[in-house]
Amino acid sequence: MKRADRPRERGPAERPLDGGAPAPPVGRVGFGESSADSPANCVGFDESSASSPAHRAAGPALALPSEPPTALAAGLELDLAGKRALVTGGSRGVGAATVRLLARLGAHAGISCHRRLDEAEQVVEEAKRCGVQAWAERGDLSDEAAAARLFDRADSEFGGLDLFVGNAGIWPVEDVPIAEMDAARWRRTLAVNLDSIFYTTREALRRISPHGRIVLVSSTAAQRGEAGHGDYAATKGAIHSLVKGLCVEASDRGVAVNAVAPGWIDTEMSREALGGEARAGIEAKIPLGRVATAEDVAGAIVFLCSSWARHVTGEVLNVNGGAVLAG
Repeated sequence: MKRADRPRERGPAERPLDGGAPAPPVGRVGFGESSADSPANCVGFDESSASSPAHRAAGPALALPSEPPTALAAGLELDLAGKRALVTGGSRGVGAATVRLLARLGAHAGISCHRRLDEAEQVVEEAKRCGVQAWAERGDLSDEAAAARLFDRADSEFGGLDLFVGNAGIWPVEDVPIAEMDAARWRRTLAVNLDSIFYTTREALRRISPHGRIVLVSSTAAQRGEAGHGDYAATKGAIHSLVKGLCVEASDRGVAVNAVAPGWIDTEMSREALGGEARAGIEAKIPLGRVATAEDVAGAIVFLCSSWARHVTGEVLNVNGGAVLAG
């Protein structure tokens, strides 16, 4: 019997957490598609918000091998059934889109938020409609104790952790050159964007299961700077440096550590900057001709969480439509 023909034994991470039925296989994952195998009303992965119809295309079904890695088998589907994920900044934007896609692929998800617990709970309810476990926790992750409590909750709810997405952060809208920046703004940006990454990633490294995945959300500002936002760019550049070292520190347990570096994203955080005529000018400088959706970035994050990226670690995956290459 060929390997591809053998029934795959369910691994520990795919077994139910509460003795009940495991998260159902979600089936074919494409953009804006639903599956006959999907639970009713499970959130899809909708690309209809992309600004140009030419950029809307359904992706092919993919396969996910078990861990430890075996030969990739064509014709199967991307599947994170039973994986236990924690996503910071999950109440809106990229974080919420990532939670929805993880849930659609069968992963249980815990999410953190700083203030917007009502919005976070809405994302939780959407995830639960996919047949997975989900919960939300509010807290300031720039506080060491709050970060520890978040991971304690993950241990309590899931009994462990397989995937961590460090997404929480801010982008101060006002352009302020470093020469004019006060210490309060500098300290706040570093606390929210970098202290929180330190505390949460440290907890993830201590608790994540063997062959786990850590994905930190950075920015193209880390690679080319951002005038008027030197505080923000500095925090994202630090994330890139962290990833390069952490991938070695975590390698003895098979844990992969990577970053995703988005460019402009059509989210609430950048809505003011993209308003009026500014958007057209920004999109004119992007080779693919449009600002990314939150789902564009979520797809890259989930790829790095999957076994399709099993031999990728210490890398920065750009999701910017070619903007960095174009200067």
